[in-house]
Amino acid sequence: MSEVAIGIVGIGSMGFSHAKTIFDGGVKGGRLAAVCDLSSANINKAKTVFGSKVQTFDSIDDFFKNSKVDGVIIATPHFSHPELGIKGLKNNMHILIEKPMGVYTKHVKELNNAASGSGKVFSAMFNQRTRPMYIKAKTLISEGALGDLKRVHWTITDWYRTQAYYDSGSWRATWEGEGGGVLLNQCPHNIDLLQWLCGMPTRIKSFCSFGKYHSIEVEDDVTAYFEYASGATGTLITSTGEYPGTNRLEIIGDKGKIVIEGNDLSFWQNKQSERAWNSQNKEAWASPGTSKMTYTFDEKAPEHKGIMQNWVNAINGTEKLIAPGQEGINSLQLANAILMSAWQNDWVDINFDDDVYFNLLNDKIKSSSKNKK
Repeated sequence: MSEVAIGIVGIGSMGFSHAKTIFDGGVKGGRLAAVCDLSSANINKAKTVFGSKVQTFDSIDDFFKNSKVDGVIIATPHFSHPELGIKGLKNNMHILIEKPMGVYTKHVKELNNAASGSGKVFSAMFNQRTRPMYIKAKTLISEGALGDLKRVHWTITDWYRTQAYYDSGSWRATWEGEGGGVLLNQCPHNIDLLQWLCGMPTRIKSFCSFGKYHSIEVEDDVTAYFEYASGATGTLITSTGEYPGTNRLEIIGDKGKIVIEGNDLSFWQNKQSERAWNSQNKEAWASPGTSKMTYTFDEKAPEHKGIMQNWVNAINGTEKLIAPGQEGINSLQLANAILMSAWQNDWVDINFDDDVYFNLLNDKIKSSSKNKK
């Protein structure tokens, strides 16, 4: 395996954590070669911690022109992700981008177009795909153990945030600063897993509350209803205003059911396909019967470190990507459609007009209170 020189643009909380992991040898075959941030305080911290072995830049253009790196991790504010990813590709760099891939689909499609045919390894930081319970669910579904999807429901309300959290930065929870609330900041991992496991719905109807539990302008409480081409349905409920919250995923198919909660995955496998059994059964109160298996996952998932290691291995040609960057648009497409449905109080087709959403978002940005107290 050849050594991959890695640069990181954006070394705030998450970016610095990634840098420290790589610098300390946590990613085999990867070496921290350069970091970039517009904050002098962050750059000074990097110089103190990493020393002269790591290049430091306080200019984006200078970084892309003069850093000696093979690949770059983008860990900047949401709006800049596609633009910086494109810059990396144009400068012959492999790219790994923090979630979300961007704020609106129109911008991310430009990134995907730039990545197509570039010959560079493009990955997304969807670290929850490394968790054993979700990998097990993916395997069961892929192998057909669940049969055809009937319904999926995810209550994910343990994203609790305080008003002090939102007040910690003027950009937080504003349309201009983040481009959204719980759907763009806290919940992208869950939305990604939802489409990774169950595929994309065809249309969405949603109900969002904006500043229901906090003094913010973006969504902090969401209920969304999905319809799939197969006739299956789904619901997603998420919030940053409930305590204690719930994290429970249910996926129901023709041949059984999966429930994930805590560290447990429970799988009920029907003794016969429910649809086939129902068409043959002649008894009024009978059922096809089922058996239950429970899997407990106590081991810690590699998460961010695992995605970075996978990216480096993919650059060296020894692994396939866990989270290909082109798939990052799917969760954003769902998030955009949920917001668009709430704004228009109507159903939204999953293949909505990108320009319509972009214009609606811009209307919100124009009245954004980015410099809130």
